[in-house]
Amino acid sequence: MSKLDPTRWDALWKRLGGTAPAGSFAELEAAYGEPQRHYHSDEHIAACLAHFDAWQHLAERPEQVELALWTHDLVYDTRRQDNEAASAERTAAWLRSAGLDQHAEPLRQLILATRHQDIPEDNDAALVVDIDLSILATPPDTYADYERAIRTEYAWVPEPLFKAGRGKILRHLLELPRLYQHAPLAERWERQARENLERTLGRLGR
Repeated sequence: MSKLDPTRWDALWKRLGGTAPAGSFAELEAAYGEPQRHYHSDEHIAACLAHFDAWQHLAERPEQVELALWTHDLVYDTRRQDNEAASAERTAAWLRSAGLDQHAEPLRQLILATRHQDIPEDNDAALVVDIDLSILATPPDTYADYERAIRTEYAWVPEPLFKAGRGKILRHLLELPRLYQHAPLAERWERQARENLERTLGRLGR
């Protein structure tokens, strides 16, 4: 059973000023329920929304932040290099179809921030990224489950290549001045996240 709530989806679109595009929730459910998603699933989105409920007061445009959290992994294929861009474009298309063009470009930018290439300068993009990375700060056993799920999503990648690629990603995160840009989240999550990343890098031999 999906962990996503259609009434919440519809209510969000009303707050944005329109109506959820026909078939959009069914498309969301189908996407996040794809069998190859062992982490980037409806459970991840539900967890992000739960964190948003606790921290939405940090947002300047909470409706946009919430929609970005709903759709930032709408397209997820480990063989593609443009998942975030494709997710952003699908979200922008929904907004345009609902007559909410004014939200399309801001949503694109919020979703593209989840590529985790640069430290977000925009307040709301930083909140989306902070929440997306919340899994890094979970207890060690939960974090280990996350790492196993990521490995399963990349089962087609040979082990040496996976270790090298995963190690590069985690090392990049560790080298950031701060993993979490919002001070209340950094205070709660930063230390645990760095401990998890360092432990995993040690296991990967990186």
